[in-house]
Amino acid sequence: QVQLVESGGGLVQAGGSLRLSCVASGRTFSSDAMGWFRQAPGKQREFVAAITPNGGRSSYADSVKGRFTISRDNAKNTVYLQMNSLKPEDTASYYCNADPSFGLLIVAGRALGNWGQGTQVTVSS
Repeated sequence: QVQLVESGGGLVQAGGSLRLSCVASGRTFSSDAMGWFRQAPGKQREFVAAITPNGGRSSYADSVKGRFTISRDNAKNTVYLQMNSLKPEDTASYYCNADPSFGLLIVAGRALGNWGQGTQVTVSS
């Protein structure tokens, strides 16, 4: 079972940037696709971005395309989410998760179990 620890959230003004990190352990990191998800109060958890095990391909939700970049360092068992041009609607708790299937993370990743504690991102207007 994979353990996930997210960090890097905070309070930022609209237009600012943050970089989130997620360290995974308990499985072979380089065998898993990794994804970022977010959940705002009163809303369902939603897909944000995903990256293939070797980092060669990524996918983004339309709402973050062109502003967010997912990357990974397999030597450090870490996946990152660089968030630029942040908007108040990006305010949410951000979570990462892992699955061997890149496609599953995109279409059904929010239904996965084994979530970490998340990291809070708050964007003020």
